[in-house]
Amino acid sequence: MLRTHDCGKLRSEDLGKRVTLAGWVRFRRDHGGVLFFDLADSNGTTQLVFDPEALRQEIDRKSLSETLNSLGREYVVQATGVVRERVPGTEDPRNPTGMVEVLIERANVLSTSKAIPFEVAEQKNSQLPNEDLRIRYRYLDLRRPQMISNLRFRARLFAATRDALNGMGFMEVETPMLTRSTAEGARDFLVPSRIQPGHFYALPQSPQLFKQMLMVGSVERYFQFARCFRDEDSRADRQPEFTQMDVEMSFVEERDVHEVVEKVLASVWKCIYNEELRTPFPRLPYHDSMARFGTDAPDTRFGLELVEVTEIARQAHYEIFQKVLAKKGTVVVCMNLKASLVKEKDQEFAGVGRKEVDRLIDWAKQQGMGGLTWMRCTPTGLESNIVKYFPDEVRRKLQERMGAEVGDLLLFLAGPRMPTLKAGGALRMKLARDNALLEGKGHHFVWIVDCPLFQADPVTGKLSAFHHPFVRPVEDDLPKSGDMAKVMGQSYDLVLDGSEIGSGSIRNHDPKVQRKVFKHLGMSEEAIEREFSFFLEALEFGAPPHGGIALGMDRVVSILLGCESIRDVIAFPKNKKFQSLVDGSPAKVDQSKLQELMLISIAEEDKEAE
Repeated sequence: MLRTHDCGKLRSEDLGKRVTLAGWVRFRRDHGGVLFFDLADSNGTTQLVFDPEALRQEIDRKSLSETLNSLGREYVVQATGVVRERVPGTEDPRNPTGMVEVLIERANVLSTSKAIPFEVAEQKNSQLPNEDLRIRYRYLDLRRPQMISNLRFRARLFAATRDALNGMGFMEVETPMLTRSTAEGARDFLVPSRIQPGHFYALPQSPQLFKQMLMVGSVERYFQFARCFRDEDSRADRQPEFTQMDVEMSFVEERDVHEVVEKVLASVWKCIYNEELRTPFPRLPYHDSMARFGTDAPDTRFGLELVEVTEIARQAHYEIFQKVLAKKGTVVVCMNLKASLVKEKDQEFAGVGRKEVDRLIDWAKQQGMGGLTWMRCTPTGLESNIVKYFPDEVRRKLQERMGAEVGDLLLFLAGPRMPTLKAGGALRMKLARDNALLEGKGHHFVWIVDCPLFQADPVTGKLSAFHHPFVRPVEDDLPKSGDMAKVMGQSYDLVLDGSEIGSGSIRNHDPKVQRKVFKHLGMSEEAIEREFSFFLEALEFGAPPHGGIALGMDRVVSILLGCESIRDVIAFPKNKKFQSLVDGSPAKVDQSKLQELMLISIAEEDKEAE
């Protein structure tokens, strides 16, 4: 080994030891011929000092001085010396090694460095350079203590998850990366075949079909940290390639899957935080989640739940509400911003003044909500600029329905049911962020259950799978017609702090039922055979009842670490445009490579046309 200790290990009990360290020169300071260096590696930082007066006589001071004076920022150095106490008053209690330093007796330059494009020492997020610059030089960004800490936490979480699943009798099995292109909900990344020109592989959107075929093959308890690829639009919590913890089990029902996941997470929690995770997690039906929180991925750590007040509002003489409610399928929902949640000292009402309310109204309009109606609860009842349109009895019913107390602020939204609920969910989260309602709330899991099997496009009415096409219906005998959006599926989501981290279901193990689902999704018999004949054939050989779930591990890690983006927990992520700036991909390739694959680029095709 090139070192006896790493740069984060030395303590006061090591005083007098001769040690060898190796790492990167983070900072250098010259105090009148006495040189100080901060030497860093992935485990920490140790202060080195060149003090000519303190060196033993046999040390070649001149040669050592020349070597140390040649050192630049981020040079890789090996240094040998004696551990000694820092001069009183110069200790750094923030650093675990901050009570000691190493008096350098010998030093070797292992590698030099160009001038770095940004600071890699620990710093606040507000001081970080542009994200694209950090991704471009990701190998330098990874030297930042926070990034190394993120990757180390990720590794521990993965290891704890793997240990828990191994202990529960699961078998880790790898599924193919080069697969057939099938309709699973997102665009595929295609890979051309050289051996069979004009034919393509697809990178897997998920191991869905293969893990189900593993169940047919009697694997029974499978898991995998699967790499998945989806050509979707960019988002902060989305990457074109990502990692999911994939689990599948035979001879199970929905609650069996939930219990396994809860046991795994409880084991992980104990390993990482040394805390007991409270299980079982709450179960919230999908339609209740939408009605109460305006989303199917609710943050349940605070109140501000939506309450439907349609029938009460119908009794008011408020023209806006009357116009809205004259249309079919419309609702009025209300939210009570309790004064007890946001009231400041010596303030009678919730900490949202009229100016703040006006800003909320403007924000609602910008979000396409059409506006926002409000009322305050005062000692004399509900007050606002529109209460004259609400008879006393209507106001009393509203106050009672909302549990409004003096100082509370009531906010109303009206419109078509689902868009209005979603708008209420967005408003709820804005109020939580603006009023710091999430501070100190910890983490909270919730299962979303009783989900629909299909969802209909609001314009065309065309059906699509609510989760994916392989979910088993609650009733295998699917109706041939009618309101298919009311057909329920045996699917479920796991939500953590308002973000969906996992999705799963009991699968179709009966090929006849699976064919029915495909047909309801508009697939012709020819399309079914072309894309899924191999899978349906497998189900015909005695497929056991089975189900499972996949957890998005990048998202789980980022939530637990409080990161704004999953890019901060991935070693080499793509940027917001899904570009890998560190290697310049995607990139054009030589025409010779395209010819070998029997392909032609658009540019080349245009050139030939000219």
